[in-house]
Amino acid sequence: MTLQESSGTFDKYSQILKRRWINALGVFVCIFIILQVATLFKKPYYLAEGKLKFQRTNTTSSLTGVGTEMSKLEPLVDNKSNPLNTEAEVIRSVPVVKTTINRLNLKDKKNIHLKTKQFLQMLTVKEINGSDILSISYKDTNPQLAAQVVNTLIDVYLEYNISSHRTQATTARKFIEKQLPNAELVVRQAEAELAEFKEKYKIVSLQEEATKALEVITALQQQINESQSRFADAEAQTQGIRKQLGMNSQQAIVMTSLSQTSGVQDILREVQQLESQLAARRTVLQENHPQIIDLVYKLQSLNGLLQQRIKNVKGANSSQLNNNFQLGELQQQLSARLVELESNRLGLASQITTLSGLQTAYKQRLNNLPRLEQQQRQFERKVQAAQSTYSLLLQKLQESRIAENQSLGNASMISEAEVPEESISSPMFLYLATCLLAGLTALSAVYFLEKIDKSIKNVDQAKELLKFTLLGIIPDFSKSKKSLRGNEELELYSKRLVVRDMPRSQINEAYRMLRANLRFTSADKELKVIVITSSVPREGKSTVAANLAITMAQMERKVLLIDADMRRPVQHKIWELINNQGLSNLIVGQGEIRTAIKQVMDNLYVLTSGVTPPNPGSLLDSKKMAALIQTLSVYYDFVIIDSPSLNVAADAATLGQMADGVLFVVRPGVVDSISASVAKELLEKSGQNVLGQVVNGAIPQTERYSYYYSTEENNLQETVGVRSRK
Repeated sequence: MTLQESSGTFDKYSQILKRRWINALGVFVCIFIILQVATLFKKPYYLAEGKLKFQRTNTTSSLTGVGTEMSKLEPLVDNKSNPLNTEAEVIRSVPVVKTTINRLNLKDKKNIHLKTKQFLQMLTVKEINGSDILSISYKDTNPQLAAQVVNTLIDVYLEYNISSHRTQATTARKFIEKQLPNAELVVRQAEAELAEFKEKYKIVSLQEEATKALEVITALQQQINESQSRFADAEAQTQGIRKQLGMNSQQAIVMTSLSQTSGVQDILREVQQLESQLAARRTVLQENHPQIIDLVYKLQSLNGLLQQRIKNVKGANSSQLNNNFQLGELQQQLSARLVELESNRLGLASQITTLSGLQTAYKQRLNNLPRLEQQQRQFERKVQAAQSTYSLLLQKLQESRIAENQSLGNASMISEAEVPEESISSPMFLYLATCLLAGLTALSAVYFLEKIDKSIKNVDQAKELLKFTLLGIIPDFSKSKKSLRGNEELELYSKRLVVRDMPRSQINEAYRMLRANLRFTSADKELKVIVITSSVPREGKSTVAANLAITMAQMERKVLLIDADMRRPVQHKIWELINNQGLSNLIVGQGEIRTAIKQVMDNLYVLTSGVTPPNPGSLLDSKKMAALIQTLSVYYDFVIIDSPSLNVAADAATLGQMADGVLFVVRPGVVDSISASVAKELLEKSGQNVLGQVVNGAIPQTERYSYYYSTEENNLQETVGVRSRK
């Protein structure tokens, strides 16, 4: 907040106090007297105080090592919070307070059991800075009772402190006892799952099994390599013998069998003899010779028999053989060697296959070992966790049983309350408190009055609310003022024509300033017809109109003052004229201008309202009224029309259309902000030429700025007015 804003706020409050100081003083005096009388009959209060010391951990728990966490004094929310505040709230808790009240049978003035709220109002629990000590104090009119309450409260709290920790230990023990069977069951299940897993996968020691498996795979690989080498050697020898014999091992086996079969060899010898005979006979005989035919037939029969015996020896699925069924000794040896090599080769192939399969099985087992090891670790961790939980529960069960039987409180009384000898009620303190309370009540009353008062209170509010040009400020003359010629006080309330009767007064200067400002508001066009109105009655618009007319007439200008307020006419009373003929008579044609208009001063003429008609609005909003104003404006230099208030009738808005402008009168303390806003809105919507506003009845002492001041020479005033040109 800037210095200017602070100054404005201070001025605003000072103006409120200026307006309401009488109310504020009355409320202050009444409240002050009432409070002083009340304090005379009030008994003095006595304050008893005791102290509690808190330890971070209980000494017994520290020595035994059991229950240290239960009795540990630490904050729960964060490290910045103070655990002593928590203990202070425990001391103020309902169970502790009610127990204290019941033990002492505390009662109020009505002999009714003391309420918890009433007890807490007398109780104070606070921390002693820089220590782990709480101060507990209680005030009462009975000093012995005050000390007794503090000591009893401390005893109740200490009992509650120990009981709460024991309750925690008991709750923990019951919980652990309830959880132990479940924990034991979890251990058994975990161990059974681990045993089942080892039995399923035949696991003894996975690490040793992995080492052995690597050794076996290496040994199997060596055996496979050796067998493959021997297999290759046998394969090479087999291929060489096959080439020499021109047959494979099966054929060699068959040929060997045939060469060693006597039935086959006998037929072979007979076939060879017949073939020799046949070849010899063909040299001398023809093919159709009976001997040749007989030999051929015998040869065919023997060949058929030979094939039949060969088939019986070699079997139906054997490969084709050559016709040489007689092997020599070398061929027989080679055939036997071929059969032996083939057998060795087949054995080696079978051995290689078996070793490879065994090696594959070991490799597969070795590859599965990491997964099995991971699963085993999971089962083992599960077993270990279950066993740890079970062991921890067993340990905590024993600790909780011990904790139940030991004192776990962390608070102790270091100072009991003594009976106070002096009261805490200081006379000076009571006097100051009474003054403060009375002052606050007075300020509250001022604030309440300001809130319910919706009236415009000063010039600044009128300017801020209406936004009209401020043309003049007429000070209040309803109270006595000091004249220039001495200290005589003149009652001006009954004399409204102040400008005529008090030519050297401050109000006279205010109207002269209003006249000057009206001239400056319309420099391009001279104002001749001016309508004066206000928001509500009793704002002094008629008085302003009369005094403004006098001020203009003093300039040796011919001025006509018309009373157009046919509902509540007052101009004839101000000027002490007879209102039997006036404006209403001229409009309806029942009078003449020369007889209706009366001269009251030099250059000043007054046209009263005349007989009150049944419909004043219709008369004022007629062509005859407009023609009359136009005619009068020709004969007079200024025509001032006193019109009704805007909240009474719309006559002012009607007359404003016929005039050169409207002068709006505002009286602080009379008009409220709502009525003024409605009047302003009516003027704006009807398109009036509002010349500005005149603040009437302003009290200089209650204004924010001193708009008027006296001089030693002429005791005149000076106004701060806003002069603007359109």
